[in-house]
Order: sequence, then structure tokens, then C-alpha cells
Amino acid sequence: MAGLELLQRAIAGEFPPPPIAMLMDIRLTEVEKGRAVFTGTPQEFHYNPLGTVHGGYGATLLDSAMGCAVHSTLDPGDLYTTLEFKINFMRALTHETGLVQGIGTVVTATRTTAVAEGKIVDGEGRIYAFATTTCVIRRATS
Repeated sequence: MAGLELLQRAIAGEFPPPPIAMLMDIRLTEVEKGRAVFTGTPQEFHYNPLGTVHGGYGATLLDSAMGCAVHSTLDPGDLYTTLEFKINFMRALTHETGLVQGIGTVVTATRTTAVAEGKIVDGEGRIYAFATTTCVIRRATS
């Protein structure tokens, strides 16, 4: 099936969440062509030794959102994988931050690559991190 349909069906609960989503306590909550949103609430079990949420939490949230934004543009049989991504952290997440969204949006896509951007925002719209990614695409048809 097409990427968008697969992701919509995942949100509807027709597929079990992937293990990484359960481990990190994040979930895909919105998707449309070229855009995906994951939500989660940072908890103390996400903390690093410095007493804030580990950067891997934000990286996972954004890699998931940006990757699914790319996935939402794919035709049946097309595959993608993250080639690289870069993240900038603007402020620390803590368990007091509350619910956050990782919002991924496709910037451009060609036959073989896609570039997307993402940001983590809280309920008041404050940005906690900004990221970009490049994904490699393998099309099912030549």
C-alpha cells in the first residue's frame, strides 16, 4: 500500500506500534502527505546523568517524524532509509515540559532522495529542537 495509507492505518490502530515507539513512549498522531507528527511526554526515565532528557529522545522523536513525513509520499513498494540527519537543541526537555510534538515536513523529494525538516515544540509553541534529514529512496518501479 502507499505510505500515506499505511501510516493512516497505523494511527487508526490497525497495526501494532513499533517497539521503538513503545520504548521511547512516543506515538504517531497525525499524518498527511509530506507531514507527520509524533507526540510524547518526556519523563524522568528519559533523563541523562545531567538531570535533563537525553538528546536521544529528541533525536528519535524527530527522526521518526521526518522519516514518516517522507514515507507518507511513497508509492506502494517504494522504500526509504535515513542517510543522515542533523539536530540543533535550543532548550532542554524535562519531565516538567509536558506533552511535546515532533513535527516533520518534507522540503523536497526527487526520484532517489528526499529532504525533510523537523522541530520539537511544546504546547505553547516553544521550539526545543530543529533538525534536517536526507533520506535515500528506492523506487519499486524504474
